[in-house]
Amino acid sequence: MDTVKDLLSASLWARSLNPAQFERVVAETQARDFPSGAYVCRKGEAVEHWIGIVDGLVKMTSLSPAGKTTTFTGVTSGGWFGEGSLLKDKTRKYDIEALRPTRVALMPRATFEWLLGTDIGFNRFLLMQLNERLGQFISVVELERLMEPDARVAGSLASLFNPVLYPDQATDIPISQEEIGYLSGVSRQRVNQALQVLEKAGHLKVDYGRIRILDLEGLRNFGR
Repeated sequence: MDTVKDLLSASLWARSLNPAQFERVVAETQARDFPSGAYVCRKGEAVEHWIGIVDGLVKMTSLSPAGKTTTFTGVTSGGWFGEGSLLKDKTRKYDIEALRPTRVALMPRATFEWLLGTDIGFNRFLLMQLNERLGQFISVVELERLMEPDARVAGSLASLFNPVLYPDQATDIPISQEEIGYLSGVSRQRVNQALQVLEKAGHLKVDYGRIRILDLEGLRNFGR
């Protein structure tokens, strides 16, 4: 995907919109580019947009008062996030950092609330999205507290291929071992070992700068 319109066309929630609704959303949603390492948004900021990833990869993190960073999840091309914060009308509870050059779509709060008040399909999508995200966060807690590094790497990769959160995701993704380490909380060297284990098990194929998924269910259930 290269443009906001491409992202909207691929989004599950946009499929229920009529042409006039779709064109209004396209007109009111703006694109913005962020370099690798830049913050798309910061913890404590007012929430003014629903955010989609046109192209790129970001991580959702929080820094404790003691200085410990926790990564909740990664969001890749085709994904949207921040609906919970918009619905609660609270400040943002996490940081979003670009792991590579990333283009985002910024839908204003007013547009989001207009869709919420006028489109049943959009409301159904939000229920599904919130439920899926809750399941994802529960899985993250399980991985961090109960699972070994191989399973943490497997789970972090599998989360990037969620068909509800990222409906247009192909079976492979450009991602470095360093980026996988950021998402899974595992060192780059340990990521390399885990990928060898997962490749030997037949769950994925490691290519230069890319991971190709061969068995998504096997990846999701690895170590469980």
